[in-house]
Amino acid sequence: MKKISKLLIGTNNKGKYKEIKDLLPKYIKTYSTSEFKLKSPKEDGLTFKENSIIKSKYFSKKTKKICLADDSGLEIDILDKSPGIYSARWAGKKGNFKKAISKVYRELSKKDKNWKYKKVKARFICALSICFLNKVIASVSGKVEGYISTTPKGKNGFGYDPIFIPKNKRKTFGEIGSIQKYKIDHRFDAFKKIKKFL
Repeated sequence: MKKISKLLIGTNNKGKYKEIKDLLPKYIKTYSTSEFKLKSPKEDGLTFKENSIIKSKYFSKKTKKICLADDSGLEIDILDKSPGIYSARWAGKKGNFKKAISKVYRELSKKDKNWKYKKVKARFICALSICFLNKVIASVSGKVEGYISTTPKGKNGFGYDPIFIPKNKRKTFGEIGSIQKYKIDHRFDAFKKIKKFL
């Protein structure tokens, strides 16, 4: 298979776009969905992998370009793996993650009012898929284990980063600098597996 030299990054999330672009080899020319004024498709898959393929095929068909799309989210064990594939939806139409984080804390308190005194296990999952039109070229997933911080900390990253503390670390993804974060997060874990297709 010839090397991919141009790639559409199938996301309307600016933080995610930047992180994916930073992880890609420099020789790849990237396009963003905003250049084509594309809205995101309805994500009705039941897994991160299904949703990343839905997005990748959709954006590829719309632009006739090879597309790399990500579907990722936070799973919290005591919430039966919620928010999971609904991670972005918890933030509402406007993508308000302060609202989503408040909802996480509300749900945790409902489940166990003493949760703040325990280590609440969680993980970030990332599924990456590369599609060209209807064909799936690659689909992989990565994850990073950790737990939930009792208060949001740090201004870096995006989404649920301020409340996620990776295993064996003391700081949240919101406090860790992006260079450091990229080396340990779920997207990097998935990227290692998809590199051979690029």
